Formats: sequence, C-alpha cells, structure tokens
Amino acid sequence: MAKGLRAIRTARGWSQDRLVHEMRRFAEQRLLDIAAAASLKTYISEWENGRRAITDRYAAILRPLLGATDAELRGEIEAQEPQADGYADLLSRIDAAGSLSESMVPSFLAQTELLRTMDRQMGATGLVDQMNGHLAAMEEALTFAVLPGARRPIATALAGASTLAAWQALDAGAVDRAWRRYELAKKAAQDAESPLYLAHAMGEQAYVLAEAGRPQLAVELVRDAQRTQVERQSPRLRAWLAAAEAELCAAAGPEMESAARSALERATALLPDDGETRDADMLSIFLNTGHLTRWRGNVLAKLGDASAMEELYASLDTADESFVRANSGLYCDLTQAHLARGELDDARSHLQKARLLANRTGSVRFRRRVELLTGRL
Repeated sequence: MAKGLRAIRTARGWSQDRLVHEMRRFAEQRLLDIAAAASLKTYISEWENGRRAITDRYAAILRPLLGATDAELRGEIEAQEPQADGYADLLSRIDAAGSLSESMVPSFLAQTELLRTMDRQMGATGLVDQMNGHLAAMEEALTFAVLPGARRPIATALAGASTLAAWQALDAGAVDRAWRRYELAKKAAQDAESPLYLAHAMGEQAYVLAEAGRPQLAVELVRDAQRTQVERQSPRLRAWLAAAEAELCAAAGPEMESAARSALERATALLPDDGETRDADMLSIFLNTGHLTRWRGNVLAKLGDASAMEELYASLDTADESFVRANSGLYCDLTQAHLARGELDDARSHLQKARLLANRTGSVRFRRRVELLTGRL
C-alpha cells in the first residue's frame, strides 16, 4: 500500500513537503477542511510506510493531484465490477443498453472530446476521476448490449476514449494502467469491427514498449499496426502510423536511421492535402502539415540531423498554443537540436520553457525527458 503513493510522488519529482503544499493549496481553492501542514507530513510518511491507510477523504485530493487511481495510490489490485444479480436486473440492463446507441453514444463522444480538449490544455493528472468514470459507464453499457447493431457504436466510442485514457496514463507515469487501457481499446475496436481504432491503439501502445526499454519490439508493433487491414485504413491514419514508426525507429538507435527516414518520407506522401486536421471517422488523431512538420523535426533531432532546426523553428512559429503538452515536447526537441550543435545557451533557454510547460501540465513523461536533457548540459 505504501509503495504506491511513494512511487507516484517521486515520479512527479515531488518531495513530501511539496506534496503537503499542493494538498493544502488544492484544499484552499475548494474550501475543503484538511489537517495542518505538520500533521499532513506525518500522514504522508505513515501512508508511504504502511502505518496508516489513505482515507477516502484524502484519496479524493491525491487522485487529481497525482493523476492516480485509488488502486494505484493504495497499491491494490483493481476490484472487478459486481455482476448483475437476478434475471429482472439483468433484463433491465439489457433493455437499457439496447436503446443506448441511439440516445447516449453522442453524449459519450462529446464527453470524450471535452476530456481530450482539457487534457491537451491542462494535462492529464487532474482528469483521472472523470476519465475512469467515463470509461466505466461505457464498459457497463457494452457489457449489456446484446446485438451487434447496439454494440458497435458503443464499442467504437469506448475504443476512442480508451486510447485517450491510456495516453493520459502514460503521460502521468502510470505505465501499467496505460498498457491495460490500450488492451481495452484494442478489444473494443475489435468488437466495433474498426481496423482504424485497432491500428491506432497498437501504434500508441508501441510507445509504452519504447519507453520501457524495448524499442525494437515497439517498432515491430507499429509496423504490425500498419499491416492491420491496411485497405480499410484512412490516408491520415496511415500517415500517422508512418510518422510514429519514424519516431520509434529514431529512438531505437543509429542502426535504424535509414528506416526512420524512409518512414518519414512515407508519412509525407500519405498525408492528405485537404486542409483538414482530423478524419470524420478517426477523431483520435490530429495530423496536418503543421503537425507533421513538428513531428519531422522531432525525428530529425533524435537522429542528430542539422536540418531539424529549420523544421522545429517553423513549427514553433505556427504552434497551436492550446496543445500545451505537445509544445513542451517541441521545446525539448529544440533543446536536443541545439545541444547537437553545441549551442548551450539556446539549449538552456528552450529547456526552461519545456520544464515550465511540463510542470504546468503535470507531465511525468516530459518531466523525465527534461531531466535527461538537463543532465547533458
């Protein structure tokens, strides 16, 4: 139990004093009555050492602060949902689910879109409760939907929301949760008979493998995603998968530089020149010429290519400020590009901006990258 909170806190780079400060500030903003700072520090020490259980009252504060679930905070295994008890209850749920695809699926999609917007602007950590509740409602609906016509729209909505939840978990440093959410997304996509969502979930899941230290396996998975019913994949999805392959190849080491460049060329060739950012049937992906320019700069920076600088500064000039977390990555890429040229002052300047944005969104993933780059200065 204690191990969970300590691991989550240290992944954020927070001391116990910092956690006390953030808990007090959170409570003051919401007019909540909590213990004094000295008592809170004692509680945290006892929580982390297993001498005191985290109460629901304090878990409700820690979850949005740290982007963790109750099970992760307490080091527990997620409990399975209770099964429906009795035929009358079962039939009631089945009847409700049968009409859900027409009445509630648009609401599910709208809620996912709202959470996606909040995530890219403010970060994932404060959304853990909302996202868990959102997924639970869709899983419940899918469990009791019987016929394919009722199941497919719910499963499609669940697939899109699950990949968002998985990416949020990865950003918050909750790797196990991220992996399980991707598995949920893949199963939902299969239930929805949607190769687009299946391939996208596989492509994003490859990043978990890469960051876990299995870059070759990550490349194999994203390539397998590109072979998943390719004839039914949209051009924008195919371009996204090719760009993801390029990034993962670049991260795998210099021996895959040629493969990274080849994948970048495919991404450029595949991206539709339609002025759109998203496909109507693939809302999980944002990709246009501007986004691909930033992505190309990221890959070239990882390869140590001098031309990365031009791509990255072009992206910086046109960056959408609402993509706060993505812009943290862009400043990390600029730092890496300047480091490759020995331009330390410029590197420090961009790294400071990357750090501010990573802290603003609570991104453990980008904070780790910032620390790695700091070690090179």
